[in-house]
Amino acid sequence: SVAIQKSRAQQSATNTMTSNQYPIHRHCARHCIVLLSLISSNVSLLRAVSSFQLGTHNFKKTTIGIAHKASIPPSPLSTTIMSSRSRHCSALPAKSGVDTNNNVQTQFVTNKRCPFAQKAWIALESSECPYEMREVSLYGAGGKPDWFWELNPKGTVPIVAVKNGSGGEDVVFADSELILDAVGDGRVTGKEGLLLMSELSEEENACVGQWRKMISKQLVPVGKSAVLGGSLPKLRSLLKELNSMLVGPYLVGEKITLADCAAFPFLWRIDQEFGFGGSAKDEGKLRAWLDKCMDTTSIKRTIPEQGWWWWW
Repeated sequence: SVAIQKSRAQQSATNTMTSNQYPIHRHCARHCIVLLSLISSNVSLLRAVSSFQLGTHNFKKTTIGIAHKASIPPSPLSTTIMSSRSRHCSALPAKSGVDTNNNVQTQFVTNKRCPFAQKAWIALESSECPYEMREVSLYGAGGKPDWFWELNPKGTVPIVAVKNGSGGEDVVFADSELILDAVGDGRVTGKEGLLLMSELSEEENACVGQWRKMISKQLVPVGKSAVLGGSLPKLRSLLKELNSMLVGPYLVGEKITLADCAAFPFLWRIDQEFGFGGSAKDEGKLRAWLDKCMDTTSIKRTIPEQGWWWWW
C-alpha cells in the first residue's frame, strides 16, 4: 500500500512537471518561429538589395553632432531621379542630381506622403536645385535600409545629402527646418537668387521668420488638435490671424519664399480636411494663396497624388 501511494505520488509529480513545462516549450517555440521569420525576411531583403547591384557613395555627416561616414547606394539616374505628377497637373520633367557647374551632387531622401518632407521638396524645387530623389518606405515590412539609418539615426525624413566633388566637405541635413535654412543661406545650392534670404529685405526676412515660427509652433499643434476632435474654433481663429498676415500673392509678397515652403504642406492638408472659404478678412486670402500655390509649377510638382499623411 505504501509502495502504491509512493508510485502514485511520483506519477502525479511527473504529470505536474510536464504540464508546467509545456507552456514554456510552446512559448520558446513561438520565439523560434519569430526569429526564423526575421531571418527569412532579412535574407529576402539582402537578395532584393543585391539584385539592384548597388554601390556606395560616402558622405561625412556633420549636422547630427558626430561626423562619420555614411553609405548611400547610388542608382542609375534614369531610375532614381524622379518627378511627381500632382492630381492638378500633367507629368513634369525630371531633374538631374548633379550641379555640373559646381561639381556638387545633392541627394534628397524622402517619402512623398510626409508633410515635413514635402516642405523640403518645395524648397529644392523652388530654388531650382538639381537633386536626386530617393524614396524610402517608413513603415514597410522590410524595414528601412541600413544606409538610411547611417544618414539619420532618428529614422525620419527628409534628408538632404550634399556631396562636394571638388574636395570640399560633404554634409547631411536630416531635418526639414535645417534643410530650409541651408537652402536659404546657399549651403544647398540652387539657381542664383532663388529663395536666398540675402535677396530679401530686412522686413521680408522678419516676415519669413514669423511665418515659419507660427507654422511650426502654432498651426502644427492646433491643426492636430482640431483633426483629432479638439477645438475647431481655435483653428479657425488661428487661420483668421494667418489670413491677416498674408501679403499676397505669396505669403510675403510677389515671389515664393521659405515661408511658402514651410506653410503649404500643412495648410493644404487642413484645406483638404476642413476647407478654406469665407470673406477676405476671414480665410479668403488664404484661399487665393492656396490656389496660387497649386498653380505654381515648383509646388504643384510636390502635391501628393496617391494618399498623404498628417504630421503625427
